[in-house]
Amino acid sequence: MTKSGTIYFPIWLSFCVGVLEEDGHDVTFTDAPGRGYDLKYIIDLAKELKPGLIVMDTSTPSIENDISVCEKIKNILPRAYTVMVGTHVSALPEETLKASKNIDAVARREYEYTIRELAGYLGSHEDTHIDIEGLKKINGLSFQSGSRRIHNPDRLFIENIDELPWVSRVYRKHLRIGDYFNPNAPYPMVTLITSRGCPFRCSFCVYPQTLTGRKFRFRSIKDVVDEMEFAVDAFPEANSIFFEDDTLTANKSRCMEFAEAIMERGIKIPWVANSRIDLDFDTLKKVKAAGCRQLCVGFESGNKKALSAMKKGITIEKMFRFMDDARRVGIFIHGCFIIGFSGETIDDVKQTIDLAIRLNPDTVQFYPVMVYPGTEAFEEYQQKGWLTRKNYGDWLTSEGLHNCVVRNETLSSEELVRLCDLARRRFYLRPEYFAYKFKQMITKPSEIGRTFKAAKTFMKYLIFGSRV
Repeated sequence: MTKSGTIYFPIWLSFCVGVLEEDGHDVTFTDAPGRGYDLKYIIDLAKELKPGLIVMDTSTPSIENDISVCEKIKNILPRAYTVMVGTHVSALPEETLKASKNIDAVARREYEYTIRELAGYLGSHEDTHIDIEGLKKINGLSFQSGSRRIHNPDRLFIENIDELPWVSRVYRKHLRIGDYFNPNAPYPMVTLITSRGCPFRCSFCVYPQTLTGRKFRFRSIKDVVDEMEFAVDAFPEANSIFFEDDTLTANKSRCMEFAEAIMERGIKIPWVANSRIDLDFDTLKKVKAAGCRQLCVGFESGNKKALSAMKKGITIEKMFRFMDDARRVGIFIHGCFIIGFSGETIDDVKQTIDLAIRLNPDTVQFYPVMVYPGTEAFEEYQQKGWLTRKNYGDWLTSEGLHNCVVRNETLSSEELVRLCDLARRRFYLRPEYFAYKFKQMITKPSEIGRTFKAAKTFMKYLIFGSRV
């Protein structure tokens, strides 16, 4: 759960489903959190379907629950082969397999072709013993064999990502787009990607360090706009597209080519993307003309020491230039800010809050740094003894929100949470901000629904604060 009520599309599993179906496998795809299904529903579904292969998405805060669910399903389907995927298990395959004998395997990193190969192997051995030597041939797989845990070599990253099926086709067949919400995009939306990997060195960013790598791999512009056209036709109720690339805008020439292709096709749907502050005025103007409504940007900190510690590679001066250019072209900016990095003091955090107010993006989020297994930041905080929670279950609050699991030299977990609450109040409870939002809803009525849907969940945390 998030304070703004965000529910993300299960895009990684969607790619995997598409790959399996293209290979001729019969797949049932269920997103229990998205649809609000409880465990009993999933258990009953498993009893009915009796699948031979079960693929479960995981995350660090949910891993203890994920393992528990796996064990309950395995108890009723002991012959089903259970595989866990996702950032957490990719970073910690040995630890994951040791946690339960009911987890048969982990598919590490980009797992679509690993699961396809495994499904083919299991399908050809339905009535025979699964041969350990056969499993050893599947790159990217870590698996249990009696008391042993075997880790096959990594699978190479997918170079030609045009060969992957469109997730929008999987959404149409298996999901309901109204189940998903991101406050940065007009609701309902469709989430797509145009690339994988990220070349930047941010020490805290989990996906490039555990799943996709730090090398950019791009879809062809034609493939992307073809899927955009399909999504617009397949989901007439959709009011936007969210591009979930780590940094869609990192390559300026490709960004310009992408915008031009959208305009040439006459695609008229607003879209949102993740960006850095490196975009210049001309590129911002072009993507705005092509339908870009908002960019989600990691400003992260108002303190130069913290920016250096996280290897962000940006300057405060460039932040202001970027915001000025974005305002000139009329693109909304959602600003992300992190506190609690090495060396930060309470005065440094107040610098970040002051910076956010001076930059004045459309919306902001403040959060204590999250250091996930597999990242450089996690290694640093673990070595320095700055992780304050030993059990992964404690990464969640009783409400299901992310808990703060770190401290630094001078600030405790509790202080980091209180400072984030202070930051949100100082930013959002300004009379100037209320006036800005009121004017925005009058001049842009399309913003009313998105604003109220996000505020419905967010306001209670803004007023009453967070729990630790």
